[in-house]
Amino acid sequence: MAERQKRACVKAKARRTLVKSAPELWELADDVARMEAWTAGLVGSTEPVPVEVTERRPERLLAWRSQGQRGTRIAIELAEKGFGTAVSITARNVAPGTADATLERLLDDLGSPERRPFAR
Repeated sequence: MAERQKRACVKAKARRTLVKSAPELWELADDVARMEAWTAGLVGSTEPVPVEVTERRPERLLAWRSQGQRGTRIAIELAEKGFGTAVSITARNVAPGTADATLERLLDDLGSPERRPFAR
């Protein structure tokens, strides 16, 4: 039983300052399909994982949890910093071994320029 509890309490955290405004980052993060895809990466699934938003403070804090057995919880905090936004992501009850790398990819995703098709 102790081994099961130990596995369930894996925690990961990543921080970075991104050269985007809090409103830009909020628009990207506050998207259920994105949250489901990010959660899938954190639990080791190839399919999106249904999520439930547990806290939403626009442009400041977004927290959600998976609706599966693992009970993964993710929180993204945004704070203006100089010419960008400090982004902190915390994940609990994630798959061991790959969570830190997954959070770094999540930050890469948020920080990458949006590619929009040419409009006519």
